[in-house]
Amino acid sequence: MEARVSVIEKRLKNIKRIISVASGKGGVGKSLVASSLALNLANKGYNVGLFDLDLYGPSSHVILGVKGQGFPEEEKGIIPPKVHGIGFMSVVYFTEDKPSPFRGIDVSNIIIELLAITQWGSLDYLVIDMPPGIGDETLDVIRLIKKSEFLVVSTPSKVALAAVSKLLKLLKELKIPIIGVLENMAMTKSSFIQNEVGKLGLPYLGSISFDKNLEESIGKPDRLLDADFMKDLDKILEGINL
Repeated sequence: MEARVSVIEKRLKNIKRIISVASGKGGVGKSLVASSLALNLANKGYNVGLFDLDLYGPSSHVILGVKGQGFPEEEKGIIPPKVHGIGFMSVVYFTEDKPSPFRGIDVSNIIIELLAITQWGSLDYLVIDMPPGIGDETLDVIRLIKKSEFLVVSTPSKVALAAVSKLLKLLKELKIPIIGVLENMAMTKSSFIQNEVGKLGLPYLGSISFDKNLEESIGKPDRLLDADFMKDLDKILEGINL
């Protein structure tokens, strides 16, 4: 076994729960759900980390308004800086938010390196903003993080669900724990997503209504905590006793 891979389990051993927020498709609000989930849990007094592993389109730092943090502190690895009460780690600390045209084996190496060098310490929750789709990045995280539970995000769109269903079937085939499916950006009342998720034998967690004022809260965590989006998310979290 490669030395870095053997280190990853040690880095994660003092984390009580690891929640990977994923989707089979980009543009469904996965990063917003992941960032808001971390913010919600931290606001309730939990010790929380947020790990943005979307290498091509990292956006959690934009949602949380992370600016001018500089390079993280090094202490036998990298210590994630605290951002609004959340330990935050992202590839943007290394790329300075410049375009990152990673290819092939480079992607796996970067994910392994980030997982191996990050010193999370003791956490109640580590929320992972997963790469979209079911490519190498997603498969690497599944392989490397053994105790992760998946919270999967879809929208009411049939196109989105088609891609999300592929991810759900893969997770079921690999016997990966699935917390359930969250429906985001609902504009009308419909049971379509709920029924389709039920056919797969998986929990439907609930829906978050489209929040036309949400954009005003991006980069402003205090406002995000009071947004209608967060209120809907909080109801879902209460329902699943996360």
